[in-house]
Amino acid sequence: MFDLAREYDAQLHQGLRLSGEDKDFFIRGRLSDLRRRLPAGFRPERILDFGCGVGDTARHLAAMFPEARVVGFDTSEPALALARRNCASERVSFCASFPNLETVDLCYCNGVFHHIPRQQRPEVMGEISRKTRAGGLFALFENNPWNPGTRMVMRRIPFDREAQPLPARETRRLLEQGGFSHCYSTRYLFYFPRPLARLRPLEAFLVRLPLGAQYYLMARK
Repeated sequence: MFDLAREYDAQLHQGLRLSGEDKDFFIRGRLSDLRRRLPAGFRPERILDFGCGVGDTARHLAAMFPEARVVGFDTSEPALALARRNCASERVSFCASFPNLETVDLCYCNGVFHHIPRQQRPEVMGEISRKTRAGGLFALFENNPWNPGTRMVMRRIPFDREAQPLPARETRRLLEQGGFSHCYSTRYLFYFPRPLARLRPLEAFLVRLPLGAQYYLMARK
């Protein structure tokens, strides 16, 4: 896991600047699409941000679900220290002890599995499944290895250079083998960089085209 927490934003920007956007743009984009896709009436009380890093998304999740408690989990203590300092609140907390977590209604994970060695991914997926309550949801976002822009961005980010991206088919298989009984259709996000921002309204019609910079699968336990 990433331990150079203070350098995280600078290294991430080194890659994302190719898109013309910052990390908040992508956080808002992921969560906006996820919110539209959640089942009607789904109101999570406990949310897990798995691989939360410095805590930015956990804070956004708490704002999106004002009745929920959000727990960010990460193995990097320096990152968690920053998360606690900048993002913790009455409803947002952070921990490095996964076994002690309660079961959750919604698990969110972005850009974590491509850092996990391939042989360890089923075990990690099983742990997430066990922490997701029956009927709960897991939203797993990953970088799309078929997008050349994504590959270029990852090569420019020092902590992503050695990562092994997962094709959507592999991610679906991991979810199914990990105990998630129903996987929704794959959705692809982020097609156009800022210079082509006027084309972004078209992205709503392109979510099934496997060329977006990221994709995600939502699965029910």
